[in-house]
Amino acid sequence: MIINSADLDATDSYKLLIGSIIPRAIAWVSTISEEGVANLAPISFFTAVGRKPPMVSISLQPRSDGTTLKDTFVNIRETGNFVVNVATLPQAHALHSSAFEFPSGIDEFEAVGLEKEASQAVTAPRIKDAPIAMECIVNRIIPVGDMNDHVVWGEVVRFHVKDELYLERGRIDTAAVTAVGRLAAEYTLVENVFTTPLEDELLKSKHKQRMARLDGQPDDWSPINTAAWSASGSTLTKEQ
Repeated sequence: MIINSADLDATDSYKLLIGSIIPRAIAWVSTISEEGVANLAPISFFTAVGRKPPMVSISLQPRSDGTTLKDTFVNIRETGNFVVNVATLPQAHALHSSAFEFPSGIDEFEAVGLEKEASQAVTAPRIKDAPIAMECIVNRIIPVGDMNDHVVWGEVVRFHVKDELYLERGRIDTAAVTAVGRLAAEYTLVENVFTTPLEDELLKSKHKQRMARLDGQPDDWSPINTAAWSASGSTLTKEQ
């Protein structure tokens, strides 16, 4: 199958991107409005972009109506800061729930049942039980394309790492994080580690093997086929 991207609308392009770029790390972004209302959102268009200073980027689309800017972006633009929290398996449902398009006046920490922890260098709170959190100051905001999308670069000014995860020589015990990543419109638990080369017999045993579902859904099920999904990265219903 060869697909010319010029023939695609924004939704079709988004489906191909999120189904092809897997697994994606999730930035669970916490912000606060100028009025003091806290917001949470999972952003899987996320990566590191620099080392000195440490820099990350997140990409944000408008809400599902295609025009209204998300509270996360408005808060970042107005306050100049945000926090990237790392989500783990026990927090996966709260993570998913925070993708719902709550009204702007709702404190989403309270709405999804999470405790706040004050940050040191930014106004946005962080998630109290997050194993890793990064306080970020906005470095630049870049408009992208003609759909009102924006890329935000943030300089990490504070790292918060749980003591039990911080190893000597500045390393993170990654195998102990139980991190959750994003596939297309679903999640994945990072639970295997390896270095190469692997034994041929192991490779043969994994050939064409599908991922194991943890939720009991049929192998070919996808949230993309439900009314809860939108190409904004938001969830349109609180429960799926």
